[in-house]
Amino acid sequence: MDPIRVLIVDDSDFVRDGMKIILDIDDAFDVVGSAANGKEAVDIARNTQVDVVLMDIQMPVMDGIEATKIFTEENLGKVMILTTFDDDDLVEQAIKEGAKGYFIKNHKPEDLKQMIRSIHQGARVMDEQVFDKFVDAGIRPNSNFDKDKYTAREIEIIEAVASGLSNKEIAEKLFISEGTVKNYISNILLKEGLAHRTQLAVYYLTGRK
Repeated sequence: MDPIRVLIVDDSDFVRDGMKIILDIDDAFDVVGSAANGKEAVDIARNTQVDVVLMDIQMPVMDGIEATKIFTEENLGKVMILTTFDDDDLVEQAIKEGAKGYFIKNHKPEDLKQMIRSIHQGARVMDEQVFDKFVDAGIRPNSNFDKDKYTAREIEIIEAVASGLSNKEIAEKLFISEGTVKNYISNILLKEGLAHRTQLAVYYLTGRK
């Protein structure tokens, strides 16, 4: 299997070099370039085949949000946002521009690699800590989420999934069996063409599949 071609975009030399070291020692990844801002990243991607882009948000010249929009419009590579706790609003903007997920920078190398693999395979990923902050802000559907496609019970299930409840907790909350919860979730995932419940939660909160 060919390695996943990764472009690292961050205005910190330390972050770029550190991630390159982490990925270069694994044959499953090929770091095809690094950039200190969004403009450099776009220029590289227009001339080099890129699978996944690790994109910082706050950078000089061109920030990660504008760069993500260009990457999405020109199909230059799948963008995974690199974030810190203090830029949740910016993360949400980047997701609306087409980013496939977001990742807290201070995680373990294996977590980073797994999220890159998931995005490369077509999944949308959300760092658990960032997801929790969305939940803390209040569970409400994004305007792009079509609630009319679902029954009232299905909406209850989806909201519970987006709140981070387990099947057992959902069953107890709605006074139904775990098996019934599993069936509901399976049918909802099938209806939306999603692979797992995390993708459903991301879709509900961001309006993006």
